[in-house]
Amino acid sequence: MKILGVNKFYYIKGGSETYYFALKDALEKKGHEVIPFSMKDKKNYKTEYEKYFIDNINYENMNAMKKVQNALKIIYNFDAKRKISKLIDDVKPDIAHLHIFQHQLSPSILHTLKKKNIPIVYTAHDLKAVCLNYKMMNSSGICECCKGKKYYKCITNKCVKGSGAFSAVNAAEGYLHEILKSYELIDSFITPSNFYRKKLIEFGIPSDKVVHIPNFIDVSKFEPHYKHDDYFIYVGRLSEEKGIMTLIKAMEYINKSKLVIVGTGPLENKLKEYTVKEQIKNVEFVGFKTGKELEQLICNSRFMIIPSEWYENGPMSVLECMAYGKAIIGADIGGIPEFLSHGNGLTFKMGNEKELSERIKELLDKDEECISMGKKGREATEMFYNSSYHLNELFKVYNLSISKAHSR
Repeated sequence: MKILGVNKFYYIKGGSETYYFALKDALEKKGHEVIPFSMKDKKNYKTEYEKYFIDNINYENMNAMKKVQNALKIIYNFDAKRKISKLIDDVKPDIAHLHIFQHQLSPSILHTLKKKNIPIVYTAHDLKAVCLNYKMMNSSGICECCKGKKYYKCITNKCVKGSGAFSAVNAAEGYLHEILKSYELIDSFITPSNFYRKKLIEFGIPSDKVVHIPNFIDVSKFEPHYKHDDYFIYVGRLSEEKGIMTLIKAMEYINKSKLVIVGTGPLENKLKEYTVKEQIKNVEFVGFKTGKELEQLICNSRFMIIPSEWYENGPMSVLECMAYGKAIIGADIGGIPEFLSHGNGLTFKMGNEKELSERIKELLDKDEECISMGKKGREATEMFYNSSYHLNELFKVYNLSISKAHSR
């Protein structure tokens, strides 16, 4: 089968790209051909199809003219539409599997795919299909004000980067593609968490179009490590929605062991200043890490903490932690509790630093139980989050979508 794999980044930028390339590899090992469509970037992996990619669009550090031009591309990108049309004509794919395509590629490509009768499957790595700022969160916290297509609420609440102008552009995008019925052109939606499936349906996506398929991981690439040093770990972006300040505040109640924070982000300086001001000495910031260095940090930790305060979907970092045999403490929000349903960790009330500190103490005081949780997590990745199960479920969706297209 020829599969057109659409994602706006063709390098590993985050969890969605980690999944994208893992899926590409798994499909190719089964003899299928994956043809990428993306955006040009010096960090891209090499591919013969780069000639079809759109020019790079960077929404940071733009002059006034560029801001206007790129704002229009968020709403409708004619260049992406032309180039994907040329790619389809040349390679004749059987199906298109979309990942993160909004803004740089824009929903304009959906109309070209449908015009050429290409079945469309979309993995919802975020909530962009029903929320203009991707994550149903603004400066005031969780926000579902746009339910019922009330996109003007995005402007009044300044949901996009706290800016009225950026929010207005996204609202225009939302209303245009509602008029064009762009998202109705998608044959099947896949959600990595059951929570996201329910949320998409709640916001108006037909239930018979939405299928929950958990992300997968190649456990053979992860050697479980049940021994540990005297620290636990957070890995991720240092930003508001990740709940990292709640975690730092929880450390005020912890007088043994150490928290190692891996990552960078807009809150980094604020977090460091807070630890100094409050004299929290058992927190260490180690910056951004990848490869063997990151692997060793996770493997030698006691457990991992996921303190998110937004609707997390199915974080790949959680699966990787489980594959290494580490217990998890996670906030009771979004898809996080679904990963902890195997007896492999503990949950706490989102945003509650006192309850989080109690969960941390519980695992620090019960080392054998912590190790047992880690083993259960490893078992779960082998049984429920493997590529064989994932591909089997995925091809059910592919075949159903192809049948729908052929019956049109």
